[in-house]
Amino acid sequence: MNAASSPHRAHSLIKEALLALLTKPTNPSFFPELQALILTSGFAQDPSILLPFAQYLANFSFSSSSSSYKTLLQIRHLHHPSPFPFNSLIASYAHTRRPQAALAVYTSMARDGIRPDRYTLPVALKSCARFLGLGEGRQLHCAAIKMGFLRRLHVENALVHLYGVCGEYSCAGHLFDEMRVRDVVSWTGLISAYVKGGFFGRALELFGVMDAEPNVATLVNVLMACGRLGSAELGRGVHGLMVKRETELGLIVGNALVDMYAKCELLDEAKLVFEELRERDIVSWTSIISGLVQCKHPKEAIEMFHAMQETGLEPDKVILSSILSACASLGALDCGRWVHEYIEHKGIEWDVHIGTSMVDMYAKCGCLDLAISTFHRMPCKNVSSWNALIGGLAIHGFGKEALRYFDGMVSDVAIRPNEVTFIAILSACSHSGLVKEGRRLFASMTEFYKLTPSIEHYGCMVDLLGRAGLIEEAYDLIKVMPTRADVFIWGSMLSACKAHGNVDFTQKILGHLLEMEPSNSGVYVLLSNIYAINDRWGDVTKVRLLMREKGVQKEPGSSVIEVNGMAHEFLVGMSDHPQMEEIWLVLSWFSAG
Repeated sequence: MNAASSPHRAHSLIKEALLALLTKPTNPSFFPELQALILTSGFAQDPSILLPFAQYLANFSFSSSSSSYKTLLQIRHLHHPSPFPFNSLIASYAHTRRPQAALAVYTSMARDGIRPDRYTLPVALKSCARFLGLGEGRQLHCAAIKMGFLRRLHVENALVHLYGVCGEYSCAGHLFDEMRVRDVVSWTGLISAYVKGGFFGRALELFGVMDAEPNVATLVNVLMACGRLGSAELGRGVHGLMVKRETELGLIVGNALVDMYAKCELLDEAKLVFEELRERDIVSWTSIISGLVQCKHPKEAIEMFHAMQETGLEPDKVILSSILSACASLGALDCGRWVHEYIEHKGIEWDVHIGTSMVDMYAKCGCLDLAISTFHRMPCKNVSSWNALIGGLAIHGFGKEALRYFDGMVSDVAIRPNEVTFIAILSACSHSGLVKEGRRLFASMTEFYKLTPSIEHYGCMVDLLGRAGLIEEAYDLIKVMPTRADVFIWGSMLSACKAHGNVDFTQKILGHLLEMEPSNSGVYVLLSNIYAINDRWGDVTKVRLLMREKGVQKEPGSSVIEVNGMAHEFLVGMSDHPQMEEIWLVLSWFSAG
């Protein structure tokens, strides 16, 4: 071996050893030796060592940020210290669980006369954004102006990001407008800020005038905005742009697409993207399961939940809440109880969403005692929690109990009833024949709570009056409604006529119903039943002939049964169930018995 190359070889080996040590935590007792090795081996001026050493100090340091700073100061012992290693230390702290430490390093630099450069402020601002340090960030903003760094692109981008994540959207927008030059980071920073703040329309408007090539982060934020606004056309356009650019369908992009399509109620597209994902995490499953529940496909949601369990992934609170909602829709009590037991077994803390979903599930499954006990166990409640219990009591005819809980709700100054509350309580009055109380509550909506009744509230009142036999009063209310009555209100009136044998209003109501939904078989069937109850068989025949002429067929009835946690749906006349032969055998056995 050449003698001249021997020292160089030794130097390279020491450097390799140092880099290996700096990428993993070591015993604290080795730290002085590590520091001494850097000093004695001539690496104090080597950026390729100083950068990982700064990261090492931030990630694996056994002391405070002050000690880390002093260590760097000693190692970088120069007459005019460069800010480079300190920038690295600030940047490293910005990515740790203690981003505030980055500001301590920045303050120490100023104290020791180490002037920040154009790279110092962006990393310091990034650390402020990590812990939402708006006050500290404003001080750095002032420092940028004083030092003449404000018009540096990286500084401007960091400020837009800081103000955006701290909720100062007008400041972020003003800074963005003042920028002379903008890159994709600038545009994405403000778009993501608007999405985070719920200003989805602004985010899409900004994307529409964006004059830089969007990156993955831009497109993911735009997809989120599309999903929240139901902008399916733009969402599809973004997806098409990704396909055209051959953007890899990674986990983050794939999850954003699934979520966007699900929120836009395009389930076929959502499921297609979900199936194309090479890997899936809890966010992937949450998006598809929540989407199925949102689009009223509870049976599919539970099936998807079982498929997720087979992968070994553990559900999070959002999935558990969604599955409880699916169980409530199907009346799948066994599955709902399993979720409850899972939450208890895993020690998952109840938040208001989990608790409310559980109350709703038990109430809709008819287990009112469990719904009430679950409600009282909730550590905190919001208006949705009260609505779930009041609504559950309403559908099972416990009107007076629902009124008692409503009174308890309004006595809590922190909870104010909303429009959904009044739908629930008016429904409770309707199912229990509490006409006087219903009238009082309906009047209180506008007089006391300053809420404007919607068509759903008028529908509850029409149903209340109709069930009580006050059909003329119900009809008069329909005539003074600010909006046109829908098919549900007229259907409620028709049901009231059937219940009370009132044929006089039937023809009037029929005209309105057939004008709205001429192909609705339920209208004809209900009218036929009213005539049959009143022995008007000739009119029954006319209705059936009219159905035949218009090609209207009675929709088959359906029922759902839960077996071993799986929901099975059956339609009248169904013959394609995979276990049909076994079902017929059991039915034959029952018939023979």
